[in-house]
Amino acid sequence: MPTYQLHINGSARAVSAEAETPLLTILRHELGLSGPRFGCGQGECGACRVLVGDQSMPSCDTPVWAVEGKAVTTVEGLGSEAGPHPLQAAFLEAQAMQCGYCVSGIIITAAALLKRVPRPSEVEVREALDRNLCRCGAHNRMVRAILRASEEMAA
Repeated sequence: MPTYQLHINGSARAVSAEAETPLLTILRHELGLSGPRFGCGQGECGACRVLVGDQSMPSCDTPVWAVEGKAVTTVEGLGSEAGPHPLQAAFLEAQAMQCGYCVSGIIITAAALLKRVPRPSEVEVREALDRNLCRCGAHNRMVRAILRASEEMAA
């Protein structure tokens, strides 16, 4: 089995896996990261999203070989309990989640958006979240939290 050199949340990690093993499998089962979640398995729901560089990507259908040598950030790598990322803090303050299943993917998508567009409009936030599904219907609170985080980050 080949070994891949990964850069996960700022740490170098070597993992042995078949080339087509989904990144999500590596993150959850080999590295013990529970932020990215399995949803649809086809890259359509957003629950498994991670940052690869500055781009939000589904980890469920991204093979491990495709991220070798690239910076991968999960929601755990954005901030810490002691120093949460502004998006994480805004989501907590706004109570912008219910069951929480989709939230890590939505926060990752929002982080990618704020890297591209530091002060997005509400329409831009909604367009960015279009491929992230939330069955609880908490999108309005999430949008408000993202806009709040963007203001804080710009200040």
